[in-house]
Order: sequence, then structure tokens, then C-alpha cells
Amino acid sequence: MLQSFQRFAQSHAATMRKRAGNVKRISLEATMQAWLSRPSIRKPVTCGLELGLLRHLCLYRRRRDRRGFVPERAWAPQTESPFSPHVFSHAQIRQLLDAASRHRGRNIGAGMLRTLLLILYCTGLRFGEAVRLRTCDVDLEKRVIFIRESKGKSRLVPFGADLARELRGYLRNRANFLRATDETSTDAWFIRKSGRPLTLPTASAAVTKLLRSQGLKPKTGRVGPRPYDLRHAFAVHRLTDWNRKGVDVHARLPWLSAYMGHSNVLGTQDYLHATPELLRLASRRFEKRFHQARRRR
Repeated sequence: MLQSFQRFAQSHAATMRKRAGNVKRISLEATMQAWLSRPSIRKPVTCGLELGLLRHLCLYRRRRDRRGFVPERAWAPQTESPFSPHVFSHAQIRQLLDAASRHRGRNIGAGMLRTLLLILYCTGLRFGEAVRLRTCDVDLEKRVIFIRESKGKSRLVPFGADLARELRGYLRNRANFLRATDETSTDAWFIRKSGRPLTLPTASAAVTKLLRSQGLKPKTGRVGPRPYDLRHAFAVHRLTDWNRKGVDVHARLPWLSAYMGHSNVLGTQDYLHATPELLRLASRRFEKRFHQARRRR
């Protein structure tokens, strides 16, 4: 994005010099305004991200020059996307897993698709993190997944014994696929029927098609649940389970942030949605503590 802005600034400066003659200095403020308002089909949230990057650049420059220009946040009024993710219910998760077990795709096997869904839901990995896994990243003995350099850092993601059993079964099926093909050297965890590594577009298309076939997503268009929403379901269901068990949620939130690969709780808050079940559990906990406090008095 910075390279795009640099190319635009050079072109903009050349255009201004042609129009106004021999201009020695081109205003940074005017250049930024022109770049942000350039005619193209961009969503408001994209404009907000571009403005945020320019602000960081200007704030960095102002460390050396206190008079340096910094654009106001109001330059991009809408900096948050109005999109609301879909939080799958437990019944919908079971429905998707059952449908994946019956999947008959040309490139995607039923076992692989089911395993992909299980990893996404049980560990909360980002979609790309799961698809890019290698066999050496999954330790079935220690029950831990190693995530390589995602969002600027690596991390270890532990998982339970039930998921480990599912992964061992998939690994046996994977070995059978590879023996039937010439692609015996690949170390990709997820492979297609041809034996070649699963790609992100293919995986996304397969999960999206599964969502449409189960009536969870319209037949056409981009509305409705996305493959990435399984990560949202993981976070909400974990929070719901903690509330059901009476766990101190505030103490556990940093654990959840680290597990999901966030630097702090602020990065996790986008995944914590108030579902009716979660609100009901939280209300009961509050009512219980309120009555306990009154009895102590």
C-alpha cells in the first residue's frame, strides 16, 4: 500500500508541475487527499485502512519533525465494516460435519473436508493457517499444532484427544491417497484427490459450496456465513462454555487471545459476540452473584 501511495505521489507531483509550471514543493496534505479520494470502487472500510496507514507514516515522520503534518481521522468517516459475522450453533456445526462426511467432490475428499472443518472449529485457526499446515506442523503425540509466522509471529496451538483421534484417521487416508498418485513428496497436511496440496481458493470454494448445499448460505451472492466464521464460532462457544462452568471469564480472556494468535485482548474482542445463549448465561451468573451479595449483608 505504501508503494502504491509512493507511485501515486510521484505521478501526482508530475501532473501538478505540468499544470502550475515550475512548482518546487508539492503539499503532502494535498497529495494524501488526492490519493484517498482517487476515483475507484473501494469500500469505506478500505478507505479507512488506507487513512490509518498514512496516519502511521505521518506519526513516524513527526518523531523527527514536530511540525510534520498528520491527517485527521475524520478524513475517512467510516472506518469499521458494518458486516456482522455468523456464529454457527452447535446444531449447525454438527450439520456441516455430517454433510462433509458425505461429500463427493471431484477434487475434495470427504475425509479431508471434514478434517478441515474440525480443525477450524476445534482450534479457532485462521482459515489460511489451517489450509497451509504441513505434516511436520502437527504433532499428534504432544497434541499441538505449530503455526508458522502468521500475522508476524509464530505460536503453538494445543488440541484435545478427540481431535487427535480424528487427525490420525485422516493421516491414514492421506497416506492412501498419496500411494495412489505420483505426488509422494508433498508435505502439505491437506491434499486434494490428485495428491497435490490444497490451495486457499479451492478450500474456500469447497466450504462455501457446502454452506450453500445445507441452506446456511444463499445460492448466489456474498451474503450469509463465510468459511472464516468458524473462527468466530470457536471464540463464542468457548466463552459460552466458560460462562456455563462458572469460570472467571475476565481472567481467561488473555488465554483465549494468546491461543487465537492475538497480541492482546483488543484483537479478540471482534470475535466475542453476544448470542442469546451467552446473554442468558451471563444474566444468570449476575443474578446468582447479586443474591449472594445481598445474603452476606
